[in-house]
Amino acid sequence: MKDAFGTPQSLLVLGGASEIGLAIARRLIARRARTVWLAGRPSAELEAAAEGLRALGAEVRTAAFDALDPAAHEETLGKIFAEGDIDLVLLAFGVLGDQANDEGDPPAAVRVAQTNYTGAVSAGLISAAALQNQGHGSLVVLSSVAGERARRTNFIYGSSKAGLDAFAQGLGDALYGTGVHVMVVRPGFVRTRMTAGLPEAPLATTPEAVAAAVELGLRRRSETVWVPGALRPAMAALRHLPRPLFRRLPL
Repeated sequence: MKDAFGTPQSLLVLGGASEIGLAIARRLIARRARTVWLAGRPSAELEAAAEGLRALGAEVRTAAFDALDPAAHEETLGKIFAEGDIDLVLLAFGVLGDQANDEGDPPAAVRVAQTNYTGAVSAGLISAAALQNQGHGSLVVLSSVAGERARRTNFIYGSSKAGLDAFAQGLGDALYGTGVHVMVVRPGFVRTRMTAGLPEAPLATTPEAVAAAVELGLRRRSETVWVPGALRPAMAALRHLPRPLFRRLPL
């Protein structure tokens, strides 16, 4: 159960090797979280992530999870929830893809969509039902400002995040009043392995800054969190910019 300050004491990170997911886990461990599940594709990287969190004093377990295998999600997540209540489920998996390549490789584009959207719909619904059955908990969904308006340079990724964002908002409305809290997190450009080598966008941020914003959002029971906060008015302006002008922007 959460402590008196609303901080989760147990969490499940779907996308267990995610740099943002691990930054959030580290911050919550520092705030009394003691049980952590890292679910992801079995790898040395996943095990190293688990060892790193154990060194901080948490009890950490790993589970095999693949966003592209939704047929296995119910069994995988069911086994995790059967081990005890989970205060927080964090949907942290996702791929950026390679826009220049994926436009000419439809199967690769579909893989981006299936990972970022279809896999999240499956895992999100199953996790939400489990949280509802236990009567409490939060579902935090890592969306992106890229989903606010499709850009020429990353519309495949952006469209998948737009779908994820809309799904998470609707799920939050469906669960309102049940004791389960859904929070959508919209970071801008985050300096991670996934964005290494890409031109840095304005208002770029870090996994640690996202983690701090997530912790604050959980305490406030926020439904939407922007990281950094200045992106909210910036994206509101871009959303309403006429398309002929939007196309001319260096985005």
